[in-house]
Amino acid sequence: MGIRSVLSKPLASWVARQQKQWSQEPEKSQDEVLKDLLAGVKSTLFGKDHHLQDVNSYEEFRQAVPIRDYEDLKPYVNRIIGGKSDVLWPGKPAYFAKTSGTTSGAKYIPITKESIPNHINSARNALLSYVHDTGNSAFLDGKLIFLSGSPTLEEKGGIPLGRLSGLVNHHVPQYLRTNQMPSYETNCIEDWETKLGRIVDETINQNMTLISGIPPWVQMYFDWLIERTGKPIKDIFPNFSVFVHGGVNYTPYRQKMLESIGKPIDSIETYPASEGFIAYQDSQSAEGLLMLLNSGIFFEFIPTDEFFDENPTRLSIHDVEVGKNYALIINSNAGLWGYSIGDTVKFVSKYPHRLIVSGRIKHFISAFGEHVIGEEVEKAMNHALAQFPEAEVVEFTVAPQVNPSEGLPLHEWYVEFTQPPADISAFSQIIDQQLQRLNPYYDDLITGSILRPLEIRSLQKDGFRQYMKSQGKLGGQNKVPRLSNDRILADGLQAFVS
Repeated sequence: MGIRSVLSKPLASWVARQQKQWSQEPEKSQDEVLKDLLAGVKSTLFGKDHHLQDVNSYEEFRQAVPIRDYEDLKPYVNRIIGGKSDVLWPGKPAYFAKTSGTTSGAKYIPITKESIPNHINSARNALLSYVHDTGNSAFLDGKLIFLSGSPTLEEKGGIPLGRLSGLVNHHVPQYLRTNQMPSYETNCIEDWETKLGRIVDETINQNMTLISGIPPWVQMYFDWLIERTGKPIKDIFPNFSVFVHGGVNYTPYRQKMLESIGKPIDSIETYPASEGFIAYQDSQSAEGLLMLLNSGIFFEFIPTDEFFDENPTRLSIHDVEVGKNYALIINSNAGLWGYSIGDTVKFVSKYPHRLIVSGRIKHFISAFGEHVIGEEVEKAMNHALAQFPEAEVVEFTVAPQVNPSEGLPLHEWYVEFTQPPADISAFSQIIDQQLQRLNPYYDDLITGSILRPLEIRSLQKDGFRQYMKSQGKLGGQNKVPRLSNDRILADGLQAFVS
């Protein structure tokens, strides 16, 4: 047993004790975070604009600070880019995390020296929670790979700028540097396919024990390794024992991933975002991800069916309920205030507060009033896959077809199969029936003959990858939306329908 695995055990125990303490007192933990945030922001331009020096409670805070998206925050970000200090948080940000916006173009999310520990320590603690939960620490002595964006930094207004995964790479603890893969030079390659080829070259003969990344891009890495060697991953990397993933729901990818690996493997799910590290899986047996309530972020929750109301209900951790969908709002020591990150979450337990990511607040289909969400389409797909065990799905997305060439409107499911179901018509019918059970509005539209049952459009091999490549979004942190309320993605995929 190596030095890293030995030393990780007492540190993992300490993290677990701390975690138990704050997670059993969630209200106290969040109240303390809000108190610290108010002390920090009161002397800033944002604090003065919103009179936060006079705010002493959450009730007063939500009256003073409106819900906002990036467009609302942009005037403050532009002042920072223009050289101003003390705008959203004291001083200037340490970095800007660059991310894509659906309506705003590029977004520049501030990361401050106070918010960096949220990203770095949370990633560390996710691994240490796993060590404490399972006793497995041997993976820390092997080679670890984090499939991420380039760590090369630009500047925006004199502030270093990059993708979050690339920024975080600059803060990997020194004790992990010597066993981190790939090389820095390879990690700096911008073109994903060129980069992936180099990663395969560098890792194929290494003792890889932990692999981390967004599932579809890790699967691409596995595909290239298998094509090169003709072997399953378990034979290429016999000591590979931990898969760390986040960014998308793992369930639709799990079956193909495990088949590629060739053996069962532990996985750790994380919920990182450019705006902050929200939650991680702290147990291999409990459902959901532990929400990080003591890490510089004060969370608010809006019931999803009220999000677009003029005055929606805003809740703190004190008032959330298990089983309800909420739009997630954050306030942080990065300088984000009343900020909607666009995700919807659902708590599966309290004390400790564990959640699942149920979708995106703007990723839904309601062209006919059905308001179908990501969680529902994924559950429907997984239900069908359970009935057709021979079927394997690489990726899928759903869009409405309001004006079909004939017949009633419908939902179109664009699906890339590794192995199609034996009876695709029956497969489609099972998905549709399950979606009707999950969503009563969709059921009403089908039974009322407003919509006809969904249809599957099968894509050719590598159809999603080819589409993402055509859009300059291959690899890294890029994700395919599970569903859209328009035809932009669906129309782009038409060229790849088989």
